[in-house]
Amino acid sequence: MADNPNKAKITDNGTDKNQGASLSHERLNSHERLNSHERLNSHERLTNSSLTQIDWQRFDDGSYSSSSYIHRDLSLLQFNLRVLAQAASPRHPLLERLFFLIIFSSNMDEFFEIRVAGIMQKLNIGDVPSSPHGMRPSEVLKEISAVAHEAIDEQYRILNQDILPALAKEDIRYLRRDELNAEQSAWMKRYFIEQVSPVLTPISIDPAHPFPRLVNKSLNFIATLEGKDAFGRDINLAIVPAPRSLPRVIRLPNELTGGKEHHVMLSAVIHEHVGELFPGMNVTGCHQFRLTRNADLDLADDVDDIAKALEGELENRRFGDKVRLEVTTDCPTPISDYLLEEFELHDNQLYRVNGPVNLTRLLFDFNIPKLRYQSFTHIVPKPFRREFDKLDRSTSMFGAMRKGDVLVHHPFHAFSPIVNLLWQAASDPKVLAIKQTLYRSGTNSEIVQALAAAARNGKEVTAVIELRARFDEASNIAVANFLQEAGAVVVYGIVGYKTHAKLMLIVRREDDRIRRYVHLGTGNYHAANAKVYTDYGLFTADADISEDVHKIFQELTGMGKPATLKKLLHAPFTLHDKLMSFIDDEIAHAKAGKRAHMIIKVNALTERRLIAKLYDASQAGVKIELILRSICCLRPQVKGLSENITVRSVVGRFLEHTRIYYFHNGGDERMYLGSADWMDRNLFHRVEVAFPIEDKKLFAQIYQDGLQNYLKDNVQAWTLTGDGRWQQLSPVNDALPHVAQNHLLSVINHVDE
Repeated sequence: MADNPNKAKITDNGTDKNQGASLSHERLNSHERLNSHERLNSHERLTNSSLTQIDWQRFDDGSYSSSSYIHRDLSLLQFNLRVLAQAASPRHPLLERLFFLIIFSSNMDEFFEIRVAGIMQKLNIGDVPSSPHGMRPSEVLKEISAVAHEAIDEQYRILNQDILPALAKEDIRYLRRDELNAEQSAWMKRYFIEQVSPVLTPISIDPAHPFPRLVNKSLNFIATLEGKDAFGRDINLAIVPAPRSLPRVIRLPNELTGGKEHHVMLSAVIHEHVGELFPGMNVTGCHQFRLTRNADLDLADDVDDIAKALEGELENRRFGDKVRLEVTTDCPTPISDYLLEEFELHDNQLYRVNGPVNLTRLLFDFNIPKLRYQSFTHIVPKPFRREFDKLDRSTSMFGAMRKGDVLVHHPFHAFSPIVNLLWQAASDPKVLAIKQTLYRSGTNSEIVQALAAAARNGKEVTAVIELRARFDEASNIAVANFLQEAGAVVVYGIVGYKTHAKLMLIVRREDDRIRRYVHLGTGNYHAANAKVYTDYGLFTADADISEDVHKIFQELTGMGKPATLKKLLHAPFTLHDKLMSFIDDEIAHAKAGKRAHMIIKVNALTERRLIAKLYDASQAGVKIELILRSICCLRPQVKGLSENITVRSVVGRFLEHTRIYYFHNGGDERMYLGSADWMDRNLFHRVEVAFPIEDKKLFAQIYQDGLQNYLKDNVQAWTLTGDGRWQQLSPVNDALPHVAQNHLLSVINHVDE
């Protein structure tokens, strides 16, 4: 899961009064940090006695003092801690807990590769505040280091004390070298000689062989040696990189385990037999380590060919600036000091781990149903099922869409309707053109295969592919080449603006007239993601919406002024302004003594002007309920500032990814779904779309399932306090446990909670 199926985680005399007050709340000691994930003894903390006291100011220009904001990256780090908490929770099946541990490890990798690396770059330019929170880069890095070190210690404690012993009881074991019997040890030696040794390249460290350039996040070993090599040289150090082609976990043969799931780590295999790589010399020590580098891409806005430029940058990603060094706990200090000096890193960038240095490649996908979540059948919405049975199956979905809008709610609903619509369009002689945005995909995707088939069948196929989808750049370049070879028109969106909108447009000739069919979504056109991410998708033949989507594709593929749209909100042009005006409307209703209410469900809230407007709304009496998966820079429940704002986060089986904007609007309710989080990048630097829900039945369904249902969660929900702490809810008194995702599985998929 990671939206990525999802990262563990300072005062100064120069801070102003308000900033200092803010930082005092964030400056928790180590014990408090990890124990900030406490269960609340009440369902909600909304009483005046629970309000946080902070010195804050509102300035004449409508902005608020730095004390009013939580640092973006520290908030992201807290989300990673909420993921880590799932690995420790007995509510989840054992193998799912292991998966959460792996997700946390992957999230932390990306956190260091992107976020920490970016802060380090800012520090190199100058140690000055550059964000609303008012913290200097050095202060942020210090706080991150403190939280991240403790979180990673906790990660390995969970692994070694909770998960591995529980797995061993189920006969799933990752055996240490000293746990192998004689036959298993002999097999491991043969495996090393036949499978591992031929692809290893030990590199001595001497004047003729300087320290090698190591790839980002690669597994490596540093060996200390005694004696002379074949050329009579005294070599005392060598590096042994472990090729990525080698599996990190090796299953022992059934005949040596009685058919049990017993494995050894590649690190153990190499460690045990590293002496074979240095014949005639004595290996006095061998220690695994891993180096994390800056993996962000630096692409100029004025490149001539974005695909070629990206291909060059992808190579640079492997060898970016160093940001973190991981070694095992038993690595001697002189060795770790040597590596720190070689990589030009500081002590606080060293992480000692009690186990494998890379948990992201730990094997977990065992077919043991009792240790996994209960499986379920992904449902196809009734309108599509009915029309499939009644009409020509090759065009049935068009018939359903003509009758009315159809909503899908992944992963509870199947991804297949999206794929089926494309296949129907690809073979339908009445279909003239297909246009689609692709953010994350792959050449093996049925979406891509259907688009290619449509192009080969003579349809006008246009694919707007965002090549810069982080860590999917190479895959997207391959998709682009594949579609072009099939005859599709491929464009790469707008340089300087990522195309993040989720749009599909099908143009069909019906009875000598042109009719358009549209799919809009909150998530990517990615079948695997649709099984683990919560997202909404809308199928519609609405003429105004279809015309709007047509105009957006014209913007993306051609040139001209921003299109004037009838129903869709469009970043970077209208979305931010409209959101601000919608909040202003709620403020006006509150001041007029009317009910004023907002519910916003997005992944992250960081944009300063929207936060300031939400503060204004709270002070005017607007009830604001925010459901945020990860980052929140707003401080809720602060006396005088945000008393009417609550923030919660739900972390569970599925990665929360739906984006819903609800405004009561004096009874004339508004609801939009969209691709955009409330972040600067989404609102000003990406092409995003938000679309209205106008069908009353679908409106009520989303309001209940996608909003109220999550506001009722008292098990997997966490609430944010004004001092920046996240606290997990628990049922109180006689309240029944309510898990939002389980409720949807029950009512949609008929899975017993």
